[in-house]
Amino acid sequence: MKRIITYGTFDMLHYGHINLLKRAKEMGDYLIVALSTDEFNWDSKQKKTYFSYEKRKQLLEAIRFVDLVIPEESWDQKTKDVKLYQADKFVMGDDWRGQFDFIQEETDTEVVYLERTPEISTTQIKKDLNAKNLATKHESKI
Repeated sequence: MKRIITYGTFDMLHYGHINLLKRAKEMGDYLIVALSTDEFNWDSKQKKTYFSYEKRKQLLEAIRFVDLVIPEESWDQKTKDVKLYQADKFVMGDDWRGQFDFIQEETDTEVVYLERTPEISTTQIKKDLNAKNLATKHESKI
């Protein structure tokens, strides 16, 4: 069985995330997603998520490509996770290219950087919502 592991925040889940997870799963039989916890996002990245860890985890677990969701609590847990879960491939978006090459050297696990879906990102969605004031408009009652 080929095990694949990937990492991310997966906030405001969108089709770019789904594309990444689908392509990662196509590389093996079992996909492990290490999901950044709220504390890790704030303490280490100064990033506040829209959805809580538990809600993001629930969304990821509903995706057919995802077999297991584990918490990501620190930058340095990746090598340990790769060994613990016996991952054959470590997969990240190409915006991280070169950042995790050390994992291949330390664990002999192949590191793969997948091309991102160019026209979509959580950051872009947030910018668009703010620019269009969509986040503050009242919804009409149906």
